[in-house]
Amino acid sequence: MQKQSRIVAGLDIGTTKICVIVGQMNEFGNLDIIGMGTAISEGVKDGVVINIAKTEQAISQALESAQKAANVDIKRVNVGIAGKHVKSFIKNGSITRSSRDGEISQEDIERLTNDMYRTVTEPGNEIIHVLPQYYNVDSELNVKEPVGMSGVRLEANFHIITASPNSIRNIKKCVERCGLVIDKLILEPMASSLAVLTNDEKEAGVAVVDIGGGTTDVAIFLDGIVRHTAVIPFGGDIITQDIKYGCSVMQNHAEKLKTGFGSCMPSKIPENEMVSIPGLRDRASKEISIKNLSYIIDARMEEIIELVNTEIIKSGFANKLAGGIVLTGGGAQLRNIKELFEYKTGFDTRLGHPNEYLGKIQEDRVKSTMYATGVGLVLAGYKPLDERDGHRFVEKQPQEDAVVKPVVEQAEPETPQLDRSNDDSGFLGFLKKAKGLLVDDFEDKSKY
Repeated sequence: MQKQSRIVAGLDIGTTKICVIVGQMNEFGNLDIIGMGTAISEGVKDGVVINIAKTEQAISQALESAQKAANVDIKRVNVGIAGKHVKSFIKNGSITRSSRDGEISQEDIERLTNDMYRTVTEPGNEIIHVLPQYYNVDSELNVKEPVGMSGVRLEANFHIITASPNSIRNIKKCVERCGLVIDKLILEPMASSLAVLTNDEKEAGVAVVDIGGGTTDVAIFLDGIVRHTAVIPFGGDIITQDIKYGCSVMQNHAEKLKTGFGSCMPSKIPENEMVSIPGLRDRASKEISIKNLSYIIDARMEEIIELVNTEIIKSGFANKLAGGIVLTGGGAQLRNIKELFEYKTGFDTRLGHPNEYLGKIQEDRVKSTMYATGVGLVLAGYKPLDERDGHRFVEKQPQEDAVVKPVVEQAEPETPQLDRSNDDSGFLGFLKKAKGLLVDDFEDKSKY
C-alpha cells in the first residue's frame, strides 16, 4: 500500500477573488481536493496588492473556509504571483568543471542554476524563477539532459523571470499576518499550466493564456520546457470598465451584463435582443442592446488577442506550437471566446479546465477555468515546474504543511456552488433569450 501523501495548500491572490485550495495526492497519482475557500478580493489591483488590510482579511476568510472544509490547520502555502511588474529575459551562463574524466552530475547543474540567481538585474527587480533551456557540453550543443555526460565546460541559456521586490514583500506580509509561511512563490501562468496542460501538449508546443481580472498571462512551452512568459496589463476588469462607460451603467450592472449576456462575437447576437437596466432613484429603466454590448466586449478582446499574438510571435515559437492555445482563467468563460481566438490567431484553441489530474473533489466549481491557478499551486507541491527536475523532486513527510484536526462532531457539508455561467436550460435559459429583461433578475455570478 502506498504511503499517504502530505496535504498541500495553494493560495491564489487574484484581482477579483482570493482562493485557498487544499489537496492531497491519492494512491492513483491524482489530486483529491479536500477543501476550498474563496473571498472577494478588494485589496488587489492588476494582480498587485494595494491594500494590506483588505487583502489580509480576504485571505483569512478564504483560509477559514478551506480549513473547515478540509478539517485541517494549514501552516504553509504555495502562493501565485502576477502583475505588470513581472518581466523576463534570456541570459547565458556557464561553469568550468575541474575534471574532464568525471561525469556531469546533478550538483553541477544546480551550481550553474544557483549562479544564475546572482545575475544582476534592472533596479527594482528580484529573480523568482531561473528556467534552463538547452545545455551545451563542450562541443555538444542543444543537450536537454546533460547529467552523466563527460565534459569540462557546462553552458546554458536561462529564461529568467523577475518581479518587483515591493510586490513580493507585500504578498509575504499579507500571508504571514494570517499565520502562514510561503513554501513556494510561483508565477501564476506556470501554476495554471500544471493544472490544464498534458505532457504531450508541453512536448508538442503550446501557449497557455490565463485571462484574469487584472492581467492576461502567457506561458509558452516546447519540448517540455518553458520557453517564454509575458504579462499583458489587461484582463476581465477592463472589459467591465468599458461596458460601464460605453453603456453608461453602474459598475455592478456592467459586471452582470458581461457575465450574464456578454459575447465576444456580435455576429452571433440577434439585432432585436435587449436587456433592461434599473434606473437610479426616480429615473426610468434603461434599455441596452445586447448586440451593442457584444461590440464593446469584442473590441477589447480583439486588443487583448492582438497583444497575446504579438507575444507568441516575439517568442520565436509561433511556427512550432502544434498544441495551439489553451485558454484558462475567469476571462475564458466569456461566450464565443474560443472561436474568436481561433479566428484572430489561426491557432487551434481549447478551454483549459483544471481537471487533467483531479481525483475526488468536494465541489464541482473547482473544475471551472477560474480556479486553474489555485489547483496548479496545489499540484506544485507534488510536481516540478521543469520535468527534468522530477528525479530530485523529493516530497516532504506527510502532514508537514497541514495538521489534521481531531474530529469532534460531524460537520454538515457546505452546499455545492454550481457554476451556471453556461447553463442555457430551464428558466434561466428562457430568461437569457427573452426581451426586455431586468439585469438584476439574472443570477449574480462570480467575477472574472
